[in-house]
Amino acid sequence: MVRAGQSNLGRNMFLITVARALEEFTHCYTLLPSSIMDPSTLRQKFKRFRILIIGRANAGKTTILQRVCKTRENPEIYNSAGEKIDPAVLIASRERGVHDIENEMVFRNNPGFVFHDSRGFEAGGNSEFDSVKAFIARRSKKLSPLSDRIHAIWYCIPMDEDGRSFTEGEVKFFSQCDTGSIPVIVLFTKFDALYDDEFAELIRKGVSRKDAEALAPQHAKEAFASGPQLKLLYNRKGNQRPPRCHICLPDMDKDNAECGPLIERTAETLDDETLKQMFVSTQRTNLEVCMGYAVEMSLARYLDSTQTISSRIFGKSNREIVNNLSVWFPRASGRECADPLSSSSLADRMRR
Repeated sequence: MVRAGQSNLGRNMFLITVARALEEFTHCYTLLPSSIMDPSTLRQKFKRFRILIIGRANAGKTTILQRVCKTRENPEIYNSAGEKIDPAVLIASRERGVHDIENEMVFRNNPGFVFHDSRGFEAGGNSEFDSVKAFIARRSKKLSPLSDRIHAIWYCIPMDEDGRSFTEGEVKFFSQCDTGSIPVIVLFTKFDALYDDEFAELIRKGVSRKDAEALAPQHAKEAFASGPQLKLLYNRKGNQRPPRCHICLPDMDKDNAECGPLIERTAETLDDETLKQMFVSTQRTNLEVCMGYAVEMSLARYLDSTQTISSRIFGKSNREIVNNLSVWFPRASGRECADPLSSSSLADRMRR
C-alpha cells in the first residue's frame, strides 16, 4: 500500500508541476481536436519509423545513423522478404558495384528505426537516379501500408575539402525528383572541415591561435549561411524541389557528438501527427524533445480558455493523462508500461 501511495503521489506531483509551469498562459489556449493516436493502437498500426538516407560514399552516413541509434555497432541488413543477409555476401556485392535500395538497415540498439541507403546515387547516372526515383514513388503511395512507406529522407552532403560543390546527382535530385509529401532534410556532414579554413583566415588577420580556435566555428556558420551551397539549394528557379530544411553536423565522429538538433528538425518537418508521434517516441537521444511534444501536443488537449490548467487536468483520470503523455516517450515493456512515470520508463530509458 505504501508503494502504491508513493506511485500515485509521484504522478500527482508530476502533473502539478506541469500545471503550475503553464498556468500563466492558459488564457491563450483553446481545446484542441484530438489528432494524437491512442497509445494502445499506435504500435499496432506500424511498429517502425522508416528513413531513406542518401549521399555520396564517405559522406558520414553510417556514423550519423550510429549516433542516432546510440551505438558503435554496424547495422544488420535484411532483404525485402525480412531475411537477414550475410555480411560477406554484402561485401561481395559492393565490390561488384551491386546495391539493393530495398534492403533494410536495422541497429540492434534501436530496432524501431529502419534505414534504406541509396549508395551509388552520387554518380549521377540515369540508372541510379531512376532507381531512387522509383523507390521513392513506390514508398510514398498513400494506398501502401503506413509501415511500408518512407517517412523521411536525410540527404547527406559532406563539407570536407573534396565535396563542397554539389555533384550532378545532387543537382538532379533536387531539381527533378518528386518526393511528394515525404519531408527531405539536407545534412551538411563533416561541417567542422570548414572550421579549418576560418581558423587559417583568422590567423592570417593576426588573431591569436587561442582566439582563432574559439571564433572559427561561428565564423564558419556565418560564412556558410551566405555561401553558394544554400543559394543553390533553395533557388526555386533552378531547383524546383528544395528540401524542407537543412542542418549542419560537425564532429559527428567524436565520442560526445550531439545529434539532438537533427532529431528536433526532423520532428518539426513531420506534418502528420501520427508520424511525428512515432518518430519522437522511437528516438532515444533527446529527452527534451519527448517532453516538449508531450506537453505541447497531449497536455494541451485538456486545456480551454475558461478553465485553469489545474482544474482541467484534475477533472480527468491521472491514468488517462499519463497514458497520453507517455506515448511521446520511448516504448518499454512489462512493468515499465504499467507505470509510465516510473524513473526507469522516462529519463532512464533515454540513457540506455
